[in-house]
Amino acid sequence: MTKAKTEKKANRPGYRPEEYSYTVAWSEEDKSFISRVVEFPSLAAHGITQEKALREIRTVVNYVLEDLASGKELIPEPLGKRQFSGKLNVRMSKELHRRLAAESSSQGVSLNALINTKLARS
Repeated sequence: MTKAKTEKKANRPGYRPEEYSYTVAWSEEDKSFISRVVEFPSLAAHGITQEKALREIRTVVNYVLEDLASGKELIPEPLGKRQFSGKLNVRMSKELHRRLAAESSSQGVSLNALINTKLARS
């Protein structure tokens, strides 16, 4: 999707922090949980528990959303609200294309089915 299709103008109703996609993982280096938000890759927050890290990143996202709205800047659309077509155009080397085509042929499946199976397993 293009950036224009995945961002919302600030003068429309805003998104809420809980609509965004979060990850929380332990960091041995930081000796704490680190939370991140998919739609804002530069944001991160720490917490001594997973719950505290998640609460902290949601607070940060709330401040960022308020700041973007007050500055009339574009606000990224939450991943869960985006529409996907189910189509993906992938570029690859000729050699990889050849190997995948041979593998799909030997398995008696289409190249598309083989790639879908491999992606689903990853």
